[in-house]
Amino acid sequence: MQDKKRHQVSIDGVSRTQTAEDKINTTVLSCFITDAGQETLKYLRQITIESVAGYNITSEELRHREGMRFLVGLIEQRIKEGKNVRARQSNKRRTGN
Repeated sequence: MQDKKRHQVSIDGVSRTQTAEDKINTTVLSCFITDAGQETLKYLRQITIESVAGYNITSEELRHREGMRFLVGLIEQRIKEGKNVRARQSNKRRTGN
């Protein structure tokens, strides 16, 4: 129980308890696990991570794009972590712990 109250630095740089992290991760997973959520994430990937800028991009535009890419990457990581949380919860229910 003591572990759950200890704060750790999150993937977004904010210090939270593991319980708070798990809640955020499962909430993000719930938003993006639907067909509409998956299509939305696909669209966000296309306009950020998979988008290539031309040679004449300004420093400000590049920073803006990198910020958007970071957010999409953060969403994707939280989805993965949300799946891990659900798997752990499912395992606990099966084993009775």
